[in-house]
Amino acid sequence: MSHILHKTDFEVIRRPLAMPLIGEGVAMALCLVPAIHYGDGMILPLLLAAIATLVVGFLLQGRRRRNKNANPIPDKRVSYILVCLIWILLSLFGTLPFLFTGSCTSFSDAFFESMSGLTSTGATIFPDVSHMPPSLLLWRSISQWFGGFGIILLVLAIVPRLGLNRYSLYTAEVSVADNVGKTSFTLRSRVQHTLAIYISLTLFFVVALCFSGMSLWEAVNITFTNISTGGFSIYSDSIAGFTPLQQYILAAAMFFGGVNFALLYNLFTFRWSQMHHKLDQLGFYMIILTISAAFVVAVLYMHDGYAWKDALRCGVVQTVSVVTTTGSVVADTNSWWTPVVLLFLALCFCGGMAGSTTGGVKVMRLLVLLRGVKQTIFMRIHPNAYNPVRLNGQPVQNDLVTNVMVIFIVFAITILVTVLLLMVCGVGAEESLGAAFGCITGYGPGLGSCGGFGSYSAFPPVAKCLCSLLMLLGRLECLTVFILFMPGFWRR
Repeated sequence: MSHILHKTDFEVIRRPLAMPLIGEGVAMALCLVPAIHYGDGMILPLLLAAIATLVVGFLLQGRRRRNKNANPIPDKRVSYILVCLIWILLSLFGTLPFLFTGSCTSFSDAFFESMSGLTSTGATIFPDVSHMPPSLLLWRSISQWFGGFGIILLVLAIVPRLGLNRYSLYTAEVSVADNVGKTSFTLRSRVQHTLAIYISLTLFFVVALCFSGMSLWEAVNITFTNISTGGFSIYSDSIAGFTPLQQYILAAAMFFGGVNFALLYNLFTFRWSQMHHKLDQLGFYMIILTISAAFVVAVLYMHDGYAWKDALRCGVVQTVSVVTTTGSVVADTNSWWTPVVLLFLALCFCGGMAGSTTGGVKVMRLLVLLRGVKQTIFMRIHPNAYNPVRLNGQPVQNDLVTNVMVIFIVFAITILVTVLLLMVCGVGAEESLGAAFGCITGYGPGLGSCGGFGSYSAFPPVAKCLCSLLMLLGRLECLTVFILFMPGFWRR
């Protein structure tokens, strides 16, 4: 690494590492508010965790010696290393509230919960969260809210100067650039716009849930975890105990969390002429949601014996939760018809739109893949015809189609290998399959004991660490992590 980073003299990477840690320390300090208000006895542990995180963050920041007029370091390899380091470092320090409060007795449990929160996965090792201290519940919710938007994106939006190429950092965390310009000004302004939409939606749904009868405490926590499509809850039955109106409001929050934020910005600011390049993706997202929800509602009503209103509510809300990889649960889905459960695995693998808070491979890639298959079949019949894959009427470059195919192959192989490794660790076949899909897609709940209202508490420590790694791989879409293991990456 020193050979690659010698130009930076390690001064450049300190600031991008320090700022997220300082932000995490501030977030931990915010959890002191419910600790004081509710008197849950966690003031000292949380204070120590916040201080430790802040101290390391400020030590890493140090005095800045670089010339402010110097050009950003263009080496993309530095960005890949930095992105992975930031996510791992934040997850490590995110274990402190769980360890210092005694909520987790082992590092593997604490790291699993911390990684699940920051990657907005929603998988949990706590079978019952209803008796957890309110301050720790807020920490879980805050970690998902920050992680759902993206740690690197928050850094790009807030920190004025980094000393690194912003576009390289952006594409290292988000493999699809999503038509964002490569200039530093354009990228930062676009990220700030999407952050403004994210904050505005959060405030809107907090108010909406409060008007629906929720307490402010419930509304803040539940909004944080559902607008980020994370799925953590302050209750052991997830969102099943809320009123039908509140569940529909949360489904709306999940839906908007699964929409491209740049598209939402253009929509809410009446820049409709700039929306055309994402309409194909939006339409496909809506089609998948509508058809899948209709099928699930029909199954619940005709096969599982639900009343019509309950079938409609549970079918719609749960389908939106799955497609957006939120992981909020309205019923014990383990008891639903097996084809529906298998459909949910496929839906969470697809995910929402690119440029949203969702996990999975994103519907844009699925759309490109399907149109690529259609093109291949067409070319078999008409080999001399010109029929490129198109999005929004525009031809798609061949390297993008290749990238999509690679992503699908890498995700599939990673899931297969993980299932085998989990079974070697002693996890059952059903739970292994569900955990692999739940962790890499960011959905959270799996199958069997870790599905529905279940948890990952029964998994062996090694299996929990493997699932934690899988969450990181899914959040960074695999390639950002795998590229570090390529021998050529470390050679000039």
